[in-house]
Amino acid sequence: MSAGMEERRTAIETFVNEERNISFAQLKAKFPEVSDMTLRTDLKALDRERRIVRVHGGARSVGHVVGTDGLIDERRIHNVEAKRVIAEKAARLVRPDTTVFFDSGSTTTELAGLVPDVHALFITNSITCVGELARLSNAQVIMCGGALNRFSMSLSGGRAVEAIKNIAIDTLFLGVTSYHPDSGIGCGVDEEATFKRACIERAGTVVALMDASKVGRRSTFKVCGLAAVDIVVGDDQLPPEFVRRCDEANVQVL
Repeated sequence: MSAGMEERRTAIETFVNEERNISFAQLKAKFPEVSDMTLRTDLKALDRERRIVRVHGGARSVGHVVGTDGLIDERRIHNVEAKRVIAEKAARLVRPDTTVFFDSGSTTTELAGLVPDVHALFITNSITCVGELARLSNAQVIMCGGALNRFSMSLSGGRAVEAIKNIAIDTLFLGVTSYHPDSGIGCGVDEEATFKRACIERAGTVVALMDASKVGRRSTFKVCGLAAVDIVVGDDQLPPEFVRRCDEANVQVL
């Protein structure tokens, strides 16, 4: 193996480990001077050496556990500025005297730390979100119970789904792990995908929070298609093709 090839493969391995889960399009954008065939050969070689895990349409870090979306503390230090931009936009959608649900995730946690202290009912299944919401004095805060996911620090499962069936949600802030045009919005945990779908069914307005890095990725479990979403709050870097698809689905992009 040439020194240049090993240097490139090490760089690819580093990129995958940093992002944890990448699409081939992201890899191509990162290494535009390398041909598609060479990049695919590199991925095969790295997978064979167990330095990464090849998945359909991309690659995943060996440290990214299958069946999870990664540790919440690790996710909170990625794309920090994008999360802040999204949270500031989303906070303006919170209205007094409404019922608002905060889904689990690093961006929804950022939002929970910025929402105004208005007279409203805030509900969440996220331990990190409820920690941020605890600062509020005018809003009533309810924790939705269920089984603990120690990676995302959230509660889901059958009990959580049954509980949410009895709640009418005005605005749902939906955390997004990935979006792919073929499979829609997804996440890496079956129970959480089921819970998210239950929340969507009970919500008057569904607001998906997602930065540009989520577009083009594919997760194991589908949550919903774009048609189930009313508003996408992004980081001003969302790809034009994704924005076009939102327009076709009558989804507002902020």
